[in-house]
Amino acid sequence: MTNGVTNVELILASQSPRRKYLLEQAGLRFKVIPSPFDEAAVPLDAPDPYVRALAEGKAHDVARRYPEAWVIGADTIVASGSRLLGKPGSTEEARRMLARLSGKTHQVYTGFCICRQADHAAFTDAVRTDVTFKDLSESEIAWYIQTGEPFDKAGAYAIQGMGTFLVRRINGSYSNVVGLPVCEVIEILIREGIMGLEPGSHH
Repeated sequence: MTNGVTNVELILASQSPRRKYLLEQAGLRFKVIPSPFDEAAVPLDAPDPYVRALAEGKAHDVARRYPEAWVIGADTIVASGSRLLGKPGSTEEARRMLARLSGKTHQVYTGFCICRQADHAAFTDAVRTDVTFKDLSESEIAWYIQTGEPFDKAGAYAIQGMGTFLVRRINGSYSNVVGLPVCEVIEILIREGIMGLEPGSHH
């Protein structure tokens, strides 16, 4: 892979350090410009259309200010049965979420939108991964909460962090659970010529 983008500016409309890390690992060069988009403006819906709408809102918000750039917006949500789990607002909420996920399989959806305002191009998709937790004891839940890791994560856990010990099995894209389905995003970047693949330009 090249060390990045072919003479096109690429912007990640997210302040998530995990999404930034995933794109850096994929060899992309980009700027980080978080979107102040109001997530409460998007009505709750089924997980797939909901994360798509959030990702589109974030991407288009930044793209309006940088019309010549390609912008990537993303949003991740955890679905347990009919309930959507966002980021826990308190220790008690984190405990309830982790207890709900204990011993069961839940779904992680990440919606992403890649858009460029100048030519009205936009590609939106959502990827689903099934994640199965081991049975968690109350003391395991309490220990994990006191690490502080659950608090800015959908579903109150980080699969790439200490939360890896919660996960018995995963079916689908791993990077999707971290916060961005890298395979699908890179496919679009290559297909649209946003990212080049010249021979001899690997790391």
